[in-house]
Amino acid sequence: MTEKNITLKIKRQDTPSSSAYWQTFEVPNKPFANIISCLMEVQMSPTTVDGKTVHPVTWDSNCLEEVCGSCTMVINGRVRQACTALVDNLEKPITLEPMSKFPVVRDLQVNRERMFENLKKVKAWIEIDGSHDIGEGPIMPDQDRAKRYVMSECMTCGCCLEACPQFTLDNTFLGASTFNQVRLFNLHPTGEMRKEDRLNAVMGEGGIADCGNAQVCVEVCPKNIPLTESIADIGRQTTWQAIKNLFTK
Repeated sequence: MTEKNITLKIKRQDTPSSSAYWQTFEVPNKPFANIISCLMEVQMSPTTVDGKTVHPVTWDSNCLEEVCGSCTMVINGRVRQACTALVDNLEKPITLEPMSKFPVVRDLQVNRERMFENLKKVKAWIEIDGSHDIGEGPIMPDQDRAKRYVMSECMTCGCCLEACPQFTLDNTFLGASTFNQVRLFNLHPTGEMRKEDRLNAVMGEGGIADCGNAQVCVEVCPKNIPLTESIADIGRQTTWQAIKNLFTK
């Protein structure tokens, strides 16, 4: 028999510096409901199961189709996207927590700025300034294009970093998502021009040498990106770069 209501146990935090606490809510069990729709029900009527009216729960979301990566949270102890977490497929009651590896802004919202700063460190882009009038670009082999397509699906959601035992709130580890982006852009014929800069960046503090090869990143990636392959490949690339550095410096 289908339950009439769904119980949500939500870990809340009013400010970045305040203590966390739990509140429990009940929402109607509607067909094909996902976690985002349940949170919207709470937002419309923020009353706990004991009858207390509270401030609405805050969270991040945007595309609602597992593309933007902003609605990442820990659902029933597993990090995942809230938009594709269907209520019918989850154990009840449902527990919702913010990611623990990023600073909490409020409730289920976290600050993922560190991920984007890491992308800056490794120059995760392809420079095209001044290239608009120099003709067609280089041809990319189909096998490289197929590899890059899978890697390009990364949405900087943070799932791999939340699961990673090496990535913590207070260290400098870059993490699987950054290593994957280094591989992605190094494989591009134009992006390869900054290959050495990227490899030298991941050979420093918090780089590829700090990876403990736990391999849990690939298990939680919502896009099934072969993160462990990327980590292994960057390991090989940095080895050759280190040898090259010995003879060129």
